[in-house]
Amino acid sequence: MDFIIKYKLQLIGLVIGGALGYIYYYFVGCASGTCEITSKPLNSSLYGALIGVLTVNIFKK
Repeated sequence: MDFIIKYKLQLIGLVIGGALGYIYYYFVGCASGTCEITSKPLNSSLYGALIGVLTVNIFKK
């Protein structure tokens, strides 16, 4: 429980970023399947989660 309280903002960024990554895959995606990030939903979600965590860390003191 202490972990969740300590890293609350990072976890929120992780969830929101992952959801946005999946939404990007669903609506934009990659028609040919050769794009590294957007060719699979897992790749897009993981990349979005990473970007979400890094974005939240910018605003943390």
